[in-house]
Amino acid sequence: MTLRLSFLLALLLPFSAFAATPAAPVEGTDYEVIENGAPYEPIAGRIEVAEVFGYTCPHCAHFEPAVQAWKAKLPKDVTFTPVAAPFGGYWMPYARGFFAAKALGIADRSHEAVFRALHEDGTLPRNPTDGELAGFYAQFGVPPERFVATLNSPGVDAALERARAFLERSGVEGTPTLIVAGKYRVIAPQADALRVASQLVARERAARGRR
Repeated sequence: MTLRLSFLLALLLPFSAFAATPAAPVEGTDYEVIENGAPYEPIAGRIEVAEVFGYTCPHCAHFEPAVQAWKAKLPKDVTFTPVAAPFGGYWMPYARGFFAAKALGIADRSHEAVFRALHEDGTLPRNPTDGELAGFYAQFGVPPERFVATLNSPGVDAALERARAFLERSGVEGTPTLIVAGKYRVIAPQADALRVASQLVARERAARGRR
């Protein structure tokens, strides 16, 4: 009986190992190659994962906790870059707000708080005024008048144009969307998106001779 059990286990082990190994990402199903693509913020020697998001997007809000946990485990040569989508309409105030916060050095500290205020606490409206945004971001140490000035500055206008160009170049049509190394647009369902992104990062690192 023991020998028979051992034999059966020996037969099953390769199949269980195969089942435990995530399938390689499939072009056209899990990701698409971006022709003539480029990272949003190229940094020599680093691999960028850009997340195109919108604060008003409920899918992005749901995705955010998983993104935060995932990015904390990225290799040191991988940079995670959020990019607010300037799709127009009610997307614009929050896209401006994000790039203003980035210019003022408070984007990292305020990022999750904006999602909570919109989707959990209800303390921010869907289409806020400049004053409402400035009042919210004041909790991160920026005087409202300074935030409003930055919100409507040429620098933020330029950041919005740069984001628009990146979305167009990368073929982004919705949020959240992950772009790996400026080369790959993840199209897998949200539940699999981070797994696919990890595999594409590993592929890119291997191509650069890294482990």
